[in-house]
Amino acid sequence: MARNEVRPVIKLRSTAGTGYTYVTRKNRRNTPDRLTLRKYDPTLRRHVLLREER
Repeated sequence: MARNEVRPVIKLRSTAGTGYTYVTRKNRRNTPDRLTLRKYDPTLRRHVLLREER
């Protein structure tokens, strides 16, 4: 299967400043703006807000 640019691979970087990242895919047609998710940061051992970086 060919990888297309509708669902690109994005990095979610922790806003807490630890430098921890998650790697995921998103659909650009449904969510064209930057993605923010609340996920677990193991360096802080708690849930923090992670924001898409480009």
